[in-house]
Amino acid sequence: MIPFVDLKVQYKAIQSEIDTAINSVLDSCQFTLGTEVVEFEKEFATYSGSVHGVGVNTGTSALHLALLSAGIGPGDEVISVPFTFVATAAAIHYTGAKTVFVDIDPVTYCLDPALLEAAITPRTKAIIPVHLYGQAADMDPILAVARKHNLVVVEDACQAHGAEYKGRRVGSIGDIGCFSFYPGKNLGAYGEGGMAVTGNATFGRSLRMLRDWGAEKKYEHVLKGYNYRLETIQGAILRVKLRHLDGWTEARRQAAKRYAALLAETGIPLPQEASYARHVYHIYAIRAPNRDALHARLLAKGIQSGIHYPHPIHLLPAYADLGYKRGQFPAAEQAAAEVLSLPMYPELTQSAQEAVAAAVIENYQK
Repeated sequence: MIPFVDLKVQYKAIQSEIDTAINSVLDSCQFTLGTEVVEFEKEFATYSGSVHGVGVNTGTSALHLALLSAGIGPGDEVISVPFTFVATAAAIHYTGAKTVFVDIDPVTYCLDPALLEAAITPRTKAIIPVHLYGQAADMDPILAVARKHNLVVVEDACQAHGAEYKGRRVGSIGDIGCFSFYPGKNLGAYGEGGMAVTGNATFGRSLRMLRDWGAEKKYEHVLKGYNYRLETIQGAILRVKLRHLDGWTEARRQAAKRYAALLAETGIPLPQEASYARHVYHIYAIRAPNRDALHARLLAKGIQSGIHYPHPIHLLPAYADLGYKRGQFPAAEQAAAEVLSLPMYPELTQSAQEAVAAAVIENYQK
């Protein structure tokens, strides 16, 4: 079996470092927040080109608290894209605000800036561009529209650790950047985890209070907050893994180049790195008109693949109340019908990629 992602091989490569970090937490008996989280917040904020880092329990919580810190609530509207993981829309829903969708660019899979301004109403308060699959959204025109209309920009960078836009790392470009450390992410915890980063001290202060019951001091609750704290053991693990992230990113980028070379003559639409971007290839998604059949045939040959994502959010039953219909976001709907994610992780070998490519090519020859 060629796995879609192999967390075990990565752990084995850094096992001694990880085990030492975990044992240090057990020795300290600090299990929630604590010194390891504080240090990781500083290190990851710096890595992302930002100032303040606030560790939380999930990337979804980071998005939720980012919106709350920006004053988003019932009656407001937040613009985002329908082609993303459902957490983006869920975080907006948690605040009581309404999600307003705009379609994606069919090449980058990120928000199409040309469609943005037409979606703005007097109730619009924020924009959430999603840096999908490790590719940066086109931030300059998005920011231009946001500043024109006095809107907050919250970057959903949950799949884009270390990705760059015109030389700047994502997460530091808008007002608040949000990251997930779900185990399969480019920087993944051994459990759940997330972080919000910001250069705004006011946002940083409110984020810290909101993630810990709205208090700056124990039992002194300033805001109506949440129990969204990052566990100390995850902070310790993530500090170790952050030291390896740049090397893993380069390995992903090399793997993407190999796939591009191996599949070049098939005519299959392959991931494209935008001219403004440094792609970190969290996902390597090809386009296949017969996607479901290809997915099944690869599995029959012992090759795992994924579908990210089979349904755009506006067509999910859970979000039918938003009132959107099929056909309103054609680029997102076509992507959802065609994308297939091939195995992608830093330790992926050339021979495994050759086997994957051969299976894809055989499928199309038949």
